[in-house]
Amino acid sequence: MRRESQGAVAAGLALALSMLCGCGGSVERQAAAMTGGEPGRGKGLVRKYGCESCHTIPGVSGADGTIGPPLDGIAKRAYLAGRLPNEPQNMIRWIRDPQAIEPGSAMPEMGVGEQDGRDIAAFLYTLR
Repeated sequence: MRRESQGAVAAGLALALSMLCGCGGSVERQAAAMTGGEPGRGKGLVRKYGCESCHTIPGVSGADGTIGPPLDGIAKRAYLAGRLPNEPQNMIRWIRDPQAIEPGSAMPEMGVGEQDGRDIAAFLYTLR
């Protein structure tokens, strides 16, 4: 791994660890600060974009899909999509354009805009 990649991974892990230990405020505030999104709005958007049809998502009624991985604990995972370090910019990229990252993935392109991607990522970072 290149030195700058290691630095980015270390910074992302430090941010995630601070979020997990509860340092610096509520999980929602930390998730919002990490992503520039609104977790409450993001929770509603997962239904708008149909995420519940493929994923089991805690706190979202009827979100019991089994096509994609369950999203409980996603904030604590080291990687997204099996290859991206779990960092806010990667989460937002994956939500917005999964096919650019993993062509042929079962995760479809849903036309998620920049702010909606930030809001959904903020919600997902509350799932510990």
